[in-house]
Amino acid sequence: MNEKYHEVNRRAFLGHTVLAGAVAAGLAAMPKRHVLAANDKLGVAVIGCGGRGNSHLETLKHIAEADKSIEIVAVCDVYRPRLNKAAERYGVPKAYMDHRELLADPAVDLVTIATPDHIHGYQALDAIAAGKDVYCEKPVTHWRQFELTKKLAKEVAASGRVFQCGTQGMSDSAWKQIGQLVREGKIGQPIHAECGYFRVGDWGEAGMPIDDPNAQPGPDLNWEAFLGDSPKRDFDVSRFFRWRMYEDYAGGPCTDLFPHILTPVMHMMNAKLPSVAVATGGMYRYTEREVPDTFNMLVDFPEKFTIAVLGTQGNDYQATEERGSGGRIPVIRGWDGTLTVKNNEIVFIPNRGSDAKAENIPIGRQENLLHHFQELIDCSKAGDPNTSSPMELAYHVQTALIMSFLSLRGGKAVRFDHANEALIV
Repeated sequence: MNEKYHEVNRRAFLGHTVLAGAVAAGLAAMPKRHVLAANDKLGVAVIGCGGRGNSHLETLKHIAEADKSIEIVAVCDVYRPRLNKAAERYGVPKAYMDHRELLADPAVDLVTIATPDHIHGYQALDAIAAGKDVYCEKPVTHWRQFELTKKLAKEVAASGRVFQCGTQGMSDSAWKQIGQLVREGKIGQPIHAECGYFRVGDWGEAGMPIDDPNAQPGPDLNWEAFLGDSPKRDFDVSRFFRWRMYEDYAGGPCTDLFPHILTPVMHMMNAKLPSVAVATGGMYRYTEREVPDTFNMLVDFPEKFTIAVLGTQGNDYQATEERGSGGRIPVIRGWDGTLTVKNNEIVFIPNRGSDAKAENIPIGRQENLLHHFQELIDCSKAGDPNTSSPMELAYHVQTALIMSFLSLRGGKAVRFDHANEALIV
């Protein structure tokens, strides 16, 4: 594989992501865990003020209107016009262009991260080191950042901080109920699961808005901070505003859409780190970009089951019902039967010849971003790291996605070395 796509040494990125010595010393002295008293305020900050960041702010605004202990205290973005617009729109008192300065702010207890994919992991690491709780958009890292993903998982576990990944589908009762049924042996030994994500359009890539076609790096646009550990390039307005089109910063459906469907499936099957992944796909309809529009992956696990994830942006027909974030409802197969969802009910289908009876089981609430954020807030207040989409699960999911993306790029299977917790590419 080309050296360009190997994990970039974190040291090269530290020059502009590590806190200055005096600030770092102050952060190191912060307590690892603080449980809010009844009359305490929880200060929340949003890093990244693009479309997803504004969605975070809108959701947090609704929560803060109902709960006066929640306060949006700061926002951050490397592009000043977006930063100022978000701060003004939501009445946020502090606006930073450098996430390190925001993390040094003692008023900030919890941060949400909605920046480009390749920056997520570093900002999350810095936030954990600063003693903050974290909500991090999916994917938690970029497809070339496996070592960073592993490091982040270990740092979050050691810190005791609250971490919620932005896969809001995990707030859907259906997946928790199916997971419990699988663990209770309802379908016997799991053997296979299939899911998918289908839609028409590249509005999430080429359709991203260019705020200012004449924008240039300078005091109001920090191009170097945007690049992070990605290959160094001259400024390009399309790369800055439409970053999801480019492999340096994104991975197409594999890393943008598949976390929404693979996360609940791996949770339901209690899947950990994979054994092997293979993938096919490419740019079949939308060719004015670098990332695939069609992606199909097969992932095997040591427990002897396979998860298949299929998807394209060229057709939106779903073989099963659509639920939540647009993903196709999964089908979970075991030796003794199958579980899926139809008409807002969990359906159990016994294997042919079985004495078991088919069942329809009512489902609680459906997916809701507000519920996902509310859970984060409640956990942060209580000092409880047990969120529905924790970093450990995100690590396992992202590893499967990284292996699959590298399989497509390299044209061969990618294996996982469990003894050394490393990829074999």
